[in-house]
Amino acid sequence: MSDNSTNNTEAKLHFMLWSTPPRITFHQDMTAEERSIMHEHIGYWTDKQRQGIALVFGPVRKPDDPHGLAIIEVEHADQVAKLIAEDPAVIAGLMTTEFYPMMAVLPK
Repeated sequence: MSDNSTNNTEAKLHFMLWSTPPRITFHQDMTAEERSIMHEHIGYWTDKQRQGIALVFGPVRKPDDPHGLAIIEVEHADQVAKLIAEDPAVIAGLMTTEFYPMMAVLPK
């Protein structure tokens, strides 16, 4: 179990990322350019998953509030803003992303 409340300097920090698309129908009516950027977005987070940073990520298809969700694990809190700023969908203005600290419980 990961407990972010300890003072262990080796403890990882966890954050929930909540990404909002430009419109509620985005997953249904993306333009070709938007779809291309979203493929880059998926590739970006897939790479972060391979690096052990993104524990899980993907779209949440809540009918009245579709969004993206990710749970990430980092060494330092200042890494989070940089990860978000380098996301191709954020760079292109297709997504806005909020993040919140999380006290994650992980399998051993």
